[in-house]
Amino acid sequence: MTVLRDPAHRVSRRAITLWSLEALFGLALLVGGAALVAAWASGSGRAWLPAWVSQHIWWLPVAVAVVELPFVVIEPLWRYAVHRWELSGDVVYARSGWFSRQWVFVPVSRIQTVDNEQGWFERLLGLATLEIRTASYAGSSSIRGLDAGVAARLAQDLAHRAHQLRDDAT
Repeated sequence: MTVLRDPAHRVSRRAITLWSLEALFGLALLVGGAALVAAWASGSGRAWLPAWVSQHIWWLPVAVAVVELPFVVIEPLWRYAVHRWELSGDVVYARSGWFSRQWVFVPVSRIQTVDNEQGWFERLLGLATLEIRTASYAGSSSIRGLDAGVAARLAQDLAHRAHQLRDDAT
């Protein structure tokens, strides 16, 4: 069995903050949704609910928060430990994931577009996502949590290399 080596570069350390903010935002939505369900279920006219449920319905948002909180704390750190990238020769090599891991090798000669994207949390933190697209969905890749300057230079370098390799192939 061959073991893949780690790609050379980590994403920005600020990616931990990005993923924490995203997880907190998701937690707030889930707890808020659970609180709305609890408010609806505790209203009058819900006689079809068992008495023990209606008496303890406000534990629902608390239970959701308790179940989700470890993900808010652990996921960002775990993802930072896993997410890595490397541009070596004519291949982009990236690893991502946290429960499951994904290794992607994208030949530079197959790249059709390189996009540098920023969501609002990313803009706030000076981060960016690099989207590398090929003709094949399976060959496409994204690298999240890059420093915005690194992502811009990498996008420019990849576009330049892909253009050179395409010109050499004709």
